[in-house]
Amino acid sequence: MLSRKHISQHSYLWKDMTDIQLYLLASLGALFAGAINTLAGNGSAITLTILTELLGLPPNMANGTNRIGIFTQSSAASWVFYKGGQLDIAKRKNYLFWIVIGAIAGAVVAVNVSNEQFRAFFRFMLVFMLVAVLVKPKRWLRPTDHDFTPPWYLYVPLLFGLGFYGGFIQMGMGVFFLIITVLILRINIIESNALKGFVIAVYTAVVIAMFAYNNLIDWKIGCIMAIGQTLGGWLTARFATKVAWADKAAYYLLIIVLIAAVTKMWFF
Repeated sequence: MLSRKHISQHSYLWKDMTDIQLYLLASLGALFAGAINTLAGNGSAITLTILTELLGLPPNMANGTNRIGIFTQSSAASWVFYKGGQLDIAKRKNYLFWIVIGAIAGAVVAVNVSNEQFRAFFRFMLVFMLVAVLVKPKRWLRPTDHDFTPPWYLYVPLLFGLGFYGGFIQMGMGVFFLIITVLILRINIIESNALKGFVIAVYTAVVIAMFAYNNLIDWKIGCIMAIGQTLGGWLTARFATKVAWADKAAYYLLIIVLIAAVTKMWFF
């Protein structure tokens, strides 16, 4: 249930709103986050802010509750990408395995440790992400290099670490995923987004069970926000599979998202 006490402590703007108004506002923000997550990443910066600042959940509870919408949004987007021929699961199964193992390890840490200190460090990581995206932009728009096979000692630690990060906090996971898959594994940005959604859906199902076991999920709030996130993910995935210039749109959206995140974290 919503805690009016928590809400009034966070912002006077929300304390006079009804629960229905709060839920509608949260769902709208979740829809936008679902769209951003599907084509770029860092949409959890929006949903986690909604859950903590607007709805008054403590950080660990918000972290767990956020995973419901992440799962439904990623599942919906993955189905659309699969039907559109952008998702080849069999070819990437080795990548999937190591990310899921890392995510489980990250979730074990997350249910026992607050992520507030990590969030303070996150702003430095955002600057790194932005630089990685802006340097040599042509690398982000190239087709998948089907002849490239990365050595296991390169992709195993990278993908395990990526999964650990996603299992721990999720926020920014999509951006890191694209940096690794596009720049290092040489997968096209749209195919990378398709793979990203499927991988996140798989490990998030496990992570949800772990958070639920530790009573760190508000199911009512999580399911309401999941409606908006799922719709945002589904609509954006349809756009990405039907529009020829979707790769450019994904790249420019990624830049906009990172600039906005860096600005917020450093100056506000």
